Amino acid sequence: MVGPAILRDVWRASELARARCTTQSTGHARLDAELPDGGWPRSSLVELLVQQNGIGEVQLLRPCLEELTRRRRLALVQPPYLPHAMACRAWQINERHLLWLRPQSSADALWATEQMLKNGSCGGVILWQSHVRPDALRRLNLAAQGVDTWFWLVRPLAAAADASPASLRVALRPAAGGISADIVKRRGPHCDAPIFIPYADVPHLNRPDGAPDETDALRVPAAAAARSLAPLLV
Repeated sequence: MVGPAILRDVWRASELARARCTTQSTGHARLDAELPDGGWPRSSLVELLVQQNGIGEVQLLRPCLEELTRRRRLALVQPPYLPHAMACRAWQINERHLLWLRPQSSADALWATEQMLKNGSCGGVILWQSHVRPDALRRLNLAAQGVDTWFWLVRPLAAAADASPASLRVALRPAAGGISADIVKRRGPHCDAPIFIPYADVPHLNRPDGAPDETDALRVPAAAAARSLAPLLV
């Protein structure tokens, strides 16, 4: 006869997993309700699959990053946009704990990320990459499991069709007034419907060449721009 203690540790595929791992709330109640243990998992590879860069992927992480950078460092590896200190301050993100890395190649970016994960020098790492080989994904996932670090890999939406060792994969698309999040992979049943996450402000950040992004998802209305001079992270 199976005892109650054993039954508590049995995971059914029809239920969200309860791994008893450390998680941080996403800051969005509807998204937390659909994630195992109610938030972003630590010591694990999490993939954000974006329709295009700059649709609000960093805004999605903002509540977690605010808490994380109060005590530990956050590394941004090969971000498609220039980080801005004023935006960090507006978001209550401690810019003194922010590291910005622009390696010369994807191989260097992957190597640098793996080393930071292995030595645990940062509380969080966000890596942007268009193409990552399966063996590189496995190394990153293994490195993340050995340290107390939150790790997000931002990849194109097309990568959703590829296999991945990530414990959590979320597809992100722009939506009017916010972002649409579709959970592609999680420990638990399939998530049938996308989750709409509203934002209080419109994402905007200059491109590395100084030219503003002109997509509808990133354009800042003139009236809003006149009221505030602080740029926003995406």
